[in-house]
Amino acid sequence: MFDIVSPDAIADGRATDAYFQRTRESLDGAGHDPHVVCEVTADQFPTGEFEVFAGIEDAAQLLAGHEIDVHALREGQLFDGGPVMRIEGRYLAFAELETSLLGFLSPASGWATSAREIATAAGDRIAFSFGARHVHPSTAAALERSALVGGMDGISHVAAGDVLNRAPSGTMPHALVITFGQGNQEQAWQAFDAHAPEDVPRIALTDTYADETEEALRAARAVDDLDGVRLDTTGSRRGDFEHIVREVRWTLDDAGFDEVDILVSGGVTAEAVRRLRPHVDGFGVGSAISEGPSVDFGLDIVEREGEGAAKRGKLTGAKAVYRADGDHVVEPADAPALEDAEPLLEPLIKDGEIVREFDLDAAADRCARDAERVGFGSK
Repeated sequence: MFDIVSPDAIADGRATDAYFQRTRESLDGAGHDPHVVCEVTADQFPTGEFEVFAGIEDAAQLLAGHEIDVHALREGQLFDGGPVMRIEGRYLAFAELETSLLGFLSPASGWATSAREIATAAGDRIAFSFGARHVHPSTAAALERSALVGGMDGISHVAAGDVLNRAPSGTMPHALVITFGQGNQEQAWQAFDAHAPEDVPRIALTDTYADETEEALRAARAVDDLDGVRLDTTGSRRGDFEHIVREVRWTLDDAGFDEVDILVSGGVTAEAVRRLRPHVDGFGVGSAISEGPSVDFGLDIVEREGEGAAKRGKLTGAKAVYRADGDHVVEPADAPALEDAEPLLEPLIKDGEIVREFDLDAAADRCARDAERVGFGSK
């Protein structure tokens, strides 16, 4: 019905690049299947630009059941160079899984990193992920999980919320206001107030037909105990958006509605969040998360039968990574462990069995703590 690769195809290794099938045929024909150590990396050395590791739960489910051992960073951990995952075993035990493995890790880590940028910029203001409309529906739950790992306070996608056991957030679109017609905005706001579930905040969208200041004041007068107004003004009509937001705040305060919050959405970037944060109470962020660049992970053999075997341009031999005084340190795995440093590669799969539990809230807390520790976004 839809152009979606099935979970069975992913698990069976058919969601792969054809050259991995050719590799299996060649190795099977030659009776050759060496023991290897592979590493998933983006940058070989630290660059000073930290990213957030995500997608690991799906990756673990993919690799489980295969005769391999896997070490990996924890979900939400920040990294800067070096491996985020190490796989050890016979190569044909996992060869065809590489494409899907990187597909689970690369976009998820990119989304989580972009969400961390927003969360860092937002500080004590709330921020919600509104980006599911920009990705294939089959990946919406992965997007929203990554956004929560990165620090978003909530998500908007209903089905993703079912998967993640999270209640979705959201109030009204412009379509609700438009269905009542120009000049009848009060009817739309009052219909929402009368019929939305009681636990849904009363947030009125106030930029559909008239000036944002005018509609915000009308909404505050039309709905008793209005929680807030949301400005989602089209970019072509914004002008100086910061000035508009400040004018709305001034007008609401002047009319006695100082407890009515202001939320903004629509093309909001981390830069816009930093600029608007003093004047607003929350943000809805879509494309700045969903269109954030994927992390360019690759998987490479670094040892074959106990000997270094990396290709040119890759660092040979298994490696260890550490957090040391806020720095990310990459060392040979067989070197003495660094003193007063935290090793980051931890067991994920042992003899094909997952040996780690996954907790979304713990991952989000880990990300926030580690981001502060390494000074993420401070530059």
